[in-house]
Amino acid sequence: MNKLFRFCFILFLFLCTEYTSAQPVTVKARMDSTQIWIGDQTALTFEVVQNKGQKVKMPLFSDTIVGNLEIVEQAKSDTFNIADDKVQVNVKYIVTSFEDSLIYVPPFPYISGSDTSWSNSLSLKVIQPFVIDSTSNQLADIKPVFKPKFNWKEFAKQMMLVFLLIVLAVLLYFLVRKYVMRKPILKTETRKVIIPPHVEALQRLDKIREEKLWQKGRMKEYHTELTETLRIYIERMFNINSMEMTSEEILTHTSFMKVDKSGAYGALRQILTLADLVKFAKWNPSPNDNEMSLMNAYLFVNQTKVEEFRPSEKITDEIKLNNE
Repeated sequence: MNKLFRFCFILFLFLCTEYTSAQPVTVKARMDSTQIWIGDQTALTFEVVQNKGQKVKMPLFSDTIVGNLEIVEQAKSDTFNIADDKVQVNVKYIVTSFEDSLIYVPPFPYISGSDTSWSNSLSLKVIQPFVIDSTSNQLADIKPVFKPKFNWKEFAKQMMLVFLLIVLAVLLYFLVRKYVMRKPILKTETRKVIIPPHVEALQRLDKIREEKLWQKGRMKEYHTELTETLRIYIERMFNINSMEMTSEEILTHTSFMKVDKSGAYGALRQILTLADLVKFAKWNPSPNDNEMSLMNAYLFVNQTKVEEFRPSEKITDEIKLNNE
């Protein structure tokens, strides 16, 4: 008796389980909008209510749902618990259409075991927002091209930014030049002052006189500096390459002075002759001879110099007034 009761109880549980697992699913299709403009998008959602763990075969879509209803974004599934043994699976598609028409969305099958459930049908109205001129072959804009007003405020901001960048670049250049390259910020051009030949010669002669070389026993050095001073003066004054010439060659090239500057020519001859005796013959001249060479050097420069005439400011102003 117990065995029979036990068998009947197990059979009852098995039948209840089969009944529960075989319960059909319920499917509801809904669309967020019933009409859209061409190219707009809307959401198509299939809500499937089923038992937990129940396997349901759902329809698969590739590029379109039906006809002109195209899929923009593929399905996304969300599952919610709605009871202890029930769940709801929402399968959502983003769809659109590019034709002015009324689209019919038919029911779709959802299979669970030997049972098949069908979704409800839907419709979607796709509207053309503007009238197309079919007689014209040219494309026309929906609205004319919009020309915005010139934005002076934005232009001023951009110009200020450009000006600021230029100022920063100049400042960076000065900083690099001063602290990295160690150069002055502003380039200063120094004019080379050209000293006239006679001024330079007289300055050198003054220095020789102050040094008093022959008084210190430096006889050869004294006469060498005297002749070198006159050689530099003759080269600059008369354009004679006297630095490379002997004393006789210098006297030959300056022989033109014998006519109107005979005193200067005689002084030059005395200086060069005595210097050669000291340097090459080791002659020891007297103090009077040494002084005579220095005095003749001053004489030669003063008698052969050519001073540049520069009118004073007063004379210059008078010339301007006369010209006016």
